[in-house]
Amino acid sequence: MPLRVTFVAAARSSPLLAERFEDDRPLDQAGWGEVERVAHELLPLAAAELRYCSPTPRSRATGEGLGYAPLVQLGLRDCDMGRWRGLTLGEAMAREPEAVDAWLADPRATPHGGEPLVDFITRVGGWLDTRPVEDGCRVVAVAEPSVIRAALVYALKAPLSTYWNIDVRPLSTTSVTGRAGRWNLRFDGVSAQSSRA
Repeated sequence: MPLRVTFVAAARSSPLLAERFEDDRPLDQAGWGEVERVAHELLPLAAAELRYCSPTPRSRATGEGLGYAPLVQLGLRDCDMGRWRGLTLGEAMAREPEAVDAWLADPRATPHGGEPLVDFITRVGGWLDTRPVEDGCRVVAVAEPSVIRAALVYALKAPLSTYWNIDVRPLSTTSVTGRAGRWNLRFDGVSAQSSRA
């Protein structure tokens, strides 16, 4: 049996339109409410042999709230957004519209002075490829939606522009199976979000 890595998207720390680059705020009240509502559905993932999370406060809190007791992984940190850290996309666009356009158009661009999208995807993919390969091992990783998008682009060997076309909702789950360099996307029934979509 191949290795199975299930990503759980962190609960929210703000409304969707107020999401910030490299958001280090804790879960808001709505986020905690969402964790409580879906905990019974996502609790079985706590049986995974390895449980990880991104270093953000909301990823750590989501993992703890779901009963995973996850180990923080620096390889799952969000993309370094340089001087745009803490801004919303709208705020960055208002300050530097040409720079944002360049960043959205070119995955190698770093107009913000941080990490290029291509390096972010490669870093997250490197984390995925270095998971212990034991037959049938299950891994759960609570991460920011951006990290999960990066993992999926890497796993599917999709064009880098695909990153912008993947919508990862809070507390949704996505699984990949396989081994380093050979991953498959896996769909397993109804997501935790379906009852609220």
